Amino acid sequence: MKKFTLLLLFVIMAASCKININKNRYQETLFSDHVNPFIGTGGHGHTYPGATVPFGMVQVSPDNGVSGWDWCSGYHHSDSIVAGFSHLHLSGTGIGDLADILFMPVNKKVDLTAKTTSRDQLPYKSSYSHVNEKAAPGSYQLFLEDPKINVELTASQRTAFHKYTFAKNDMQSVVMDLGFAINWDKTLKTGITIEDEYTISGYRFSTGWAKNQRVFFVVKFSKPISESVLLANKQIVTGNKADGENTAAQLFFNTNTTDELFVKVALSSVSVANAKDNLDGEKSTFEKAKSQSSAIWNTALSKITVETPIDSLKTMFYTAMYHSQLAPVTYSDKNGQFRKEDDQIVTAKDYTAYSTLSLWDTFRAENPLLTLVAPDKVSDIINSMLAYYDTKKILPVWTLYANETNTMTGYHSIPVIVDAYQKGIKGFDAEKAYEAMKTTMMQDERGLNFYKKYGYIPYNLLDESVTITLEYAYDDWCVAQMAKALGKNDDYQFFLKRSQAYQYLFDSKTGFMRGKSEDGKTWNEPFDPKHSNHREHTDYTEGNAWQHSWFVPQDVEDFISLHGSNEVFVKRLEQLFTESSEITGSNVSADISGLIGQYAHGNEPSHHIAYMFNHANQPWRTQYWVRHILDTQYNTTPNGLSGNEDCGQMSAWYVFSSMGLYPMNPASGEYEIGSPIFEKTTIKLEDGKSFTIEAENVSDKNFYIQSATLNGVPFNKTVITHQQIVQGGVLHFVMGAEPNKSWGLK
Repeated sequence: MKKFTLLLLFVIMAASCKININKNRYQETLFSDHVNPFIGTGGHGHTYPGATVPFGMVQVSPDNGVSGWDWCSGYHHSDSIVAGFSHLHLSGTGIGDLADILFMPVNKKVDLTAKTTSRDQLPYKSSYSHVNEKAAPGSYQLFLEDPKINVELTASQRTAFHKYTFAKNDMQSVVMDLGFAINWDKTLKTGITIEDEYTISGYRFSTGWAKNQRVFFVVKFSKPISESVLLANKQIVTGNKADGENTAAQLFFNTNTTDELFVKVALSSVSVANAKDNLDGEKSTFEKAKSQSSAIWNTALSKITVETPIDSLKTMFYTAMYHSQLAPVTYSDKNGQFRKEDDQIVTAKDYTAYSTLSLWDTFRAENPLLTLVAPDKVSDIINSMLAYYDTKKILPVWTLYANETNTMTGYHSIPVIVDAYQKGIKGFDAEKAYEAMKTTMMQDERGLNFYKKYGYIPYNLLDESVTITLEYAYDDWCVAQMAKALGKNDDYQFFLKRSQAYQYLFDSKTGFMRGKSEDGKTWNEPFDPKHSNHREHTDYTEGNAWQHSWFVPQDVEDFISLHGSNEVFVKRLEQLFTESSEITGSNVSADISGLIGQYAHGNEPSHHIAYMFNHANQPWRTQYWVRHILDTQYNTTPNGLSGNEDCGQMSAWYVFSSMGLYPMNPASGEYEIGSPIFEKTTIKLEDGKSFTIEAENVSDKNFYIQSATLNGVPFNKTVITHQQIVQGGVLHFVMGAEPNKSWGLK
């Protein structure tokens, strides 16, 4: 009996250990547990904390109701008032648009006829505390303190789910305000129709940054509507339909069955009928959608596994992975239809159309990251660009709800297309893509007429001439690479020669890229490299000469030769990081943030610069400054981003750089080697392969590379190709506290 008892205890202990081991193993795979969606909701990060799925059509999130730059996503962590929960949001931009189709649960009748000029006058607003607020990938929860209502949100690809829990015996009501708008968004025409006791549909047409935004919607409630008040232009209307510039509704529900009210909302750019088709079916419940959303996120985040004993590094990494897969967003409906800027309805055949293409930002690292973690989305994004090209015969610059906003400089659809093609991503018409790139760069809009005539853009003919010239030169280099790959040698030679336009603007005496007049000789005077004048009467876009004089990723060796030598180049590059951080001028761009010297990590033009030391035979300086940026420009608080997230670019920089890689020239098919911060990083590849980066002895002090091997063979290069990575294998670094100045030299 004693032996039997001991045996039984042993079996129980063994089973218990196995359960714990399996539990721990399961917990390790919950990558979403490491994500903090509140990172970036403070400072100038401009992210939103609400619910969406990777690249989802709906982003259901709280809106504070403030029109201001730091509320571009609708929400800022410094706030404690909520106006409601709308269904379209921008992640980390500097643009105040969207926040469409606002819902707010309330427990009393409110007066929606009163005119409001600020959120303080909104009769349905509520205070809240961050103590009673939670967010995770795919879900969001907030307790409204004034009506004592708990709000929970989740989402699928095209449907938003709301769950409202009212206090016992309280009135159960929902306000819907289609006139709600932030910043320069303005309604043109809206409409609400009560179709039956469970269903509402309608539309919201608005203008703002997107000049022609048309959103159709359908709403399904879990309870029948017992009473309703409809308004058009602040006037109560009879019947079941309201149309006007601003429409709103207050809906009431019976309280005698349950304290919970569930709401499903689906959108479409095409029609109410398509919104109904997009709506998830009856079997899709809130809890099921929440569970599925979490699982989808976990799969998306699992594409890269990092190993480190430092929890904060995991939080920053997986939050960056999360933010880098919020945009672009699904735009086409389930049936493939979507609305173009000219109101033409077209059908995406064999692809999903995407919008919210913040290309000036994302071409640098966000789009290259997607070639590794979401390669199946890349050709769809390119096909979306080509669909936009069909409208105006110019590739998109920055599209929102299929509207070309022409925001920012250059035509950076081009490097995104070339990057994908060079990496072997199929699924789009390469010849059509080339035609689109060539046609775009040979037209005369946005300063290309001057660029073609003079070889550069004279400062006296167009503002931001230096930045625009440098970016067109890079775009030309990208077109040249595509021409070469397709056997178009004459075009290759033409665009390659034009890609040297940066040479016109380099001033060897000062070491800066400077505005030059149309005479080809005279510099723009007086010259102050620290001077910033935001978006007007300036040679630089959202920055100054210090920040914009380094954009020659296509030919760093030639760029260095313009400086005279590696030594001169390195001295000037080092001074960028050590110079005083004073920015001069009376209209300094707010985008200049995250300063290390004059280096501004909070804005995208600086993102490639630290990696340029690699090309001047001082890779240890790249390792030093990349680690310094990683350590100082990101943290786990709401202020954890040093500038606008910009649809994933700020986070993509962190994902790449923390692994020890970066696409300094994002269309080259190569990644620069920086300074890995994780002991081990594993990238899941297609066909079951993986690529592992190991950093032996890495720590906060051991960030210099001592030696490296690739698949066991000594590796002494500061670049690795995409093709080497996708073949699978192991890149092993030995790290140390002092630089090895002989590693990585040419």
